[in-house]
Parts: sequence; structure tokens; C-alpha cells
Amino acid sequence: MHRVLALVSSIIFVDALLFTALTPLVPGYAEEFGLSKTGAGFLVGAFGAGSLVGGIPGGLAAARFGAKLTVVSGLLLLSAASLAFAAADGALALGAARFLQGVASTATWAGALAWISVTASRERRGEVIGTAFGSAIFGAVLGPAFGSTAKLVGIRLSFTIAAAAMLVFAIVAASASSAPRESLTLSGLGRALRDERFLGGLWLSLLPALLFGLLSVLTPLALDDAGWSTFDIAAVFFVAGLVEVVLNPVLGRYSDRVGRLLPIRFALAASIGVAVGLALAVDPLVIALLVCAAAIAFGSLYTPGMSLTSRRAEASGLAQGLAFGATNTAWALGALVGPAAGGALADPLGDAAPYLVCAALCALTFLATWQVAGRRASPSAA
Repeated sequence: MHRVLALVSSIIFVDALLFTALTPLVPGYAEEFGLSKTGAGFLVGAFGAGSLVGGIPGGLAAARFGAKLTVVSGLLLLSAASLAFAAADGALALGAARFLQGVASTATWAGALAWISVTASRERRGEVIGTAFGSAIFGAVLGPAFGSTAKLVGIRLSFTIAAAAMLVFAIVAASASSAPRESLTLSGLGRALRDERFLGGLWLSLLPALLFGLLSVLTPLALDDAGWSTFDIAAVFFVAGLVEVVLNPVLGRYSDRVGRLLPIRFALAASIGVAVGLALAVDPLVIALLVCAAAIAFGSLYTPGMSLTSRRAEASGLAQGLAFGATNTAWALGALVGPAAGGALADPLGDAAPYLVCAALCALTFLATWQVAGRRASPSAA
């Protein structure tokens, strides 16, 4: 189990690093290609669009052909997408490469998370998911630094090296022991889709992706307008993610012991405050501090949400690969809508408007947790 967890954690670390590498590069691309906030939002959201297209197919592949083969295939496609990004010379080509990265990422994530979920015991599932996701956060933390370094030494060289690293991981994954094969039934999918807690877990993957997608477009542009350099912006996101690296395994173990509802409520309450703070913030230093707070608040939704999805999938008889494929689709929808809609709202109405919309979504979700808990406690629900 430890070897599989180490391999999976390493793979999604690099995957997440490539996802966030674009963040400090957004102002430069916006200036180079004459992109508005809406255009920059669509460029950032292209990854989410690819993940939306590939989410369910990636989950089906993990359930049908096995987690290991799905991971290897995803890594090979991600290597090709990184080469395409290295060779891109325009906004359309960059967007297409990011789209392909998103498609590849869904296969990698669905296979990787299914691999550790079916290998780990039920009592440790939250912990191993949290550990793997913590490594993904570490990759996301280093992604902006990688993007800044790529701008300094050359984007083509940097992303070509990343493509080579993906090939190495594909070879290592192909030589690893396979995960137990899962059965794939439509009846399990139907039961899961009628389970409000399973659907709630999917929403808790969509919501933080939406919040982070919005953050990755508006805050780099705001800090750039204030005169902050690419390395300054990267440093903000680096510091913001360090706490998440440690936080997610702790959240996983905590949710294994006390359930997922309490940490979810704390994260939602904090997210409301951070989103409102971002709507009101003007000073760049305050914005930077709120980005750090957002990393903790928004990021704390992921691990208990994914753990909840995995538990309810098992209860419904749904293959873990397909459950995480659905999770990827939910995440992708948030990663697409957050930056695209956020940029489109910010252009005419200012940055405060999309942040306040996000605060309202967090508040409605917070209220919904009490309604679901109340129905579970009632005799009729039992």
C-alpha cells in the first residue's frame, strides 16, 4: 500500500504542478495576446473544459480497464499535451494545449484515486485520499514557481522537460502491481445519483474548483496592476499552498474519526468570510494575505468531499473509478465556470461581483448541510 500511495502521490504532484504553472504567466499572456479578463478567464478555464469532457470517460476507463492502465494512458497523453504547450505560439494554441492537459488529467486522477481507494482499507480511506491530495496541493503550490522559472529559462525547454518526466512516470506506473479490478454496473450508478450525500460530495469538489478558478484569474491581474512581478505573484501562491500540504492528510484522518460534516461546515464558514474579504479588498498586501486564507478555507473542502463521495459510492455499489470520474467532472465544471464566468462578470462589474456570488454559493451550501443532517436524523429518513 505504501509503494502504491507513494507512486500515486508523485504522479498527481506533477499533474497538479502543471495545472497551476499557468497562474503567474496569465498577466504576460494577457498582455502579449491582448486578452481581456474574459479572454484570460477562458484561457485558464480551458483546462477545466478538457477535464469536463474527459471526466466520465476517464472514470469509465478506470472501472473497465483497470486503474493502472488508465493512469499510464493518462500520463502518455499528458506528456503529449505538455509538448503541445511548449510549442504553442498563440492564445488559441495555448488554449488547445491546456484543453488536452485537462482531458489527460482526468484519466490520471480517476485511475490514481481509484487505485489507492480499492487498495486501502475502508477505515483508512480518508487518510490515504488526504495524503495523496496533500501531494497534489504541494504540486499546486510549486506550480506558480515552476511557471515563473519557465518564463525565466524558457517555456519551451521547461515544458519539454515536464513532458519527459511524464514519460518516466508512465514507465514506472506500468511496472507497478495492478489494483484489484472493480465491477461496473449501471444499477450502482443509478443508486449513487439518487443519494443526496453522494451528490453533495460532488458539489464539494465543484465549489472549491470554482472558487480557486476565480482566484487564479483575478488575483494575479490585480497584483500585476499594483506593480507586483511574476515572482512576487508566484510567491503569494507558494506560501498560500504550504499549509494545505500539511492540512489535507490531517483533515482526512479527522474526517475518518468524526465524519465529514463538521470539517465541511468549518470550511464553508471560513470560505464565506474570505470571499467577502476579497470583494472588499483594495490594498495588494491585503489581497495577498486573503489568497493565503483562501487556500486554507477553499482547500479544506476537497478532502472531506472526496472521502464522502468514495464512501457513498461504496455504499451504492458504484465502482471507485467511476465515482472519481464523476468527481473529476464536477471539479472540471467548477474549474471551467469559475475563471470564465468570473472574468466575464469582473469586466463590466468589477472584481467584487464574482467574489460576492461565490460567498452566496458558500452560504447556501452551508445551510444545505443542516437540512441534509436534519433529514438523516428524522425517523422517516431512517
